[in-house]
Amino acid sequence: MATSRPALFLDRDGVINVDRNYVFRVEDFEWIEGAQDVIRRFNDMGWWVFVITNQSGIARGYYTEEQMQALHDWMAGELAMTGARIDRFYHCPFHEDGTIPRYRKDSFDRKPKPGMLIRAMTDFPVIKERSFMIGDKQADMEAAMAAGVRGFLFGGGNLASFTDWVLADMGEKA
Repeated sequence: MATSRPALFLDRDGVINVDRNYVFRVEDFEWIEGAQDVIRRFNDMGWWVFVITNQSGIARGYYTEEQMQALHDWMAGELAMTGARIDRFYHCPFHEDGTIPRYRKDSFDRKPKPGMLIRAMTDFPVIKERSFMIGDKQADMEAAMAAGVRGFLFGGGNLASFTDWVLADMGEKA
């Protein structure tokens, strides 16, 4: 059994990559400045690193789960080349207004609900009190609060500089 440790929960679009509305192709993906460094730094600090992402584009028929998974696999490969890793990607493909019947529903995993964060904390031994979420939308903050972890709203810029501030605010050492 793995040792308990804190977790960094990251939204994907707008935090890890530039949000270009329903990004699912490598050619549309652009890393946010500092994102790869942040992931590697938290790996080096011994934290879990999870991606927590709503993917309503699947329910809307814009792309498939397989296409999304291919992008996540590519991201993992890019991170591995820098010595970084995501411990697990969690996604919610469901949306009540979806056009694909099997994905057209409400879900406890869809942020602002906390399902994906709770699942990560069930799947891995997470020290909840030291963990936090970085997101770019109020729904991310609400999901973090509902899951019992702190949430920090990223407004753009360099993610590494932002996480320096977050760590200081939480009294953590980088």
